Amino acid sequence: MAPPPGVANTPSPTVSGNVLLEPNNLFHNFSDSPSPDIRRRAAFMKTHAYCPHPSHHQTRMPQSPHDPEARKGTNSTQLPAFVRFECPDCGIPVSCSEEHWADDYESHVEICDTLREINEDDHDLRSGRFFPEFEYPGPQMEEALPNMTNWDTYLYTREYTAINEERPLRQATKLLTYPVTIGSILSELSPYDIRRNGRLTNEGLKSLSALRYNLHPPRTGGDDTIKGLRLQSPPLRIFILGARAESSLPREVWQQLSFLFPRVAFHLIFIGPESMANRDAEFPLPERTPGNPFGAVVEDRISHEMKISTFVEYYHTLHQARLFHPYDPYFDCFVLFHPGLGHPASSHEWADSLPQLLETKVPIISTGYTEWDMERDRKWVEEKMGGEMDILMKPGENIFRSLRWDLNDFDPADVSCGNWGVWAFRGKRYETTMKD
Repeated sequence: MAPPPGVANTPSPTVSGNVLLEPNNLFHNFSDSPSPDIRRRAAFMKTHAYCPHPSHHQTRMPQSPHDPEARKGTNSTQLPAFVRFECPDCGIPVSCSEEHWADDYESHVEICDTLREINEDDHDLRSGRFFPEFEYPGPQMEEALPNMTNWDTYLYTREYTAINEERPLRQATKLLTYPVTIGSILSELSPYDIRRNGRLTNEGLKSLSALRYNLHPPRTGGDDTIKGLRLQSPPLRIFILGARAESSLPREVWQQLSFLFPRVAFHLIFIGPESMANRDAEFPLPERTPGNPFGAVVEDRISHEMKISTFVEYYHTLHQARLFHPYDPYFDCFVLFHPGLGHPASSHEWADSLPQLLETKVPIISTGYTEWDMERDRKWVEEKMGGEMDILMKPGENIFRSLRWDLNDFDPADVSCGNWGVWAFRGKRYETTMKD
């Protein structure tokens, strides 16, 4: 079984369907890799990534205090140079020469083991082996409640195929982090609360209680017969803004969210100019007509409990057209996976959407690649909106983050993982008071 399609850096099939690499032969230098995909990736890095040695001039403004570019200052004497030398310990191009690698080894050794792990995980995806961790369980009886304490308890109580090694676990959580992160926050069994870890605020409890009222409805005695027909609540709408790789995840992955709430229907709405990335088989996009003015791609046959719509458009354009009005805090929720709200290169794209998001008074869940990335987003939102927003969940590490680390091909020293941290906010709600 090949790895699931629709994920960034999904490998191409191996020749003749044979196993390319054995589990004990996963470490290879990127340039000498048996996989053509990884050799092309090495060539890309050698023509786009710059050497992080402090003797080189800066190539851009540092993004954080941990950015290797911050070490390059006025005393730098050499022109920028692309990475050429591959570290023998991690196999990834990290320096322009062996001399600079050896001279800066004290800095590189801090992430060398992580880079080697990334190297082996990437080769594992392209090894051609059978991937039992990508087979997902279906619905389970409601009496068997999933335990959302951590990855181990969730996978066990949801009856996944046993994963007894770290590498398959990292591969599995790379995909599952998206639906399970949402489910872990919205569930009444959420590991985030006011008393145990203090992550949830009073305002957060109010907003999540409204959503949980409909996510955990009482039994009605209905069934699939004529006599068993009952009125049902409308589907819970989850707006995933700035969607990229998450919109192309296999639909079996997203169905895991509906299995956590078996008596609820979901409508996932992916919105963003890159929301059709890695979905080339579905192009060209539907024509924009009076009945479908924004060319939405609608997938309504995934299951009886889930529908997915994709809009290749900015959210503020759809909001101004009142396409999704009215919003209801009992049935709506926004999710922003690694939005880059405060990133200098993308903050301008959110400047128009942010006031409109807060205007809805609907919970907004946001994640970040690193602690610095998440804090930068929070500070930017507070600076822009100030007293017009309430924190629902304090920023902190996401219990259901991806356990697999990712490498930035433009900067080999930049290592992060999907959904490392999570926090939540919404537009401030003003309580009406009576005055005698």
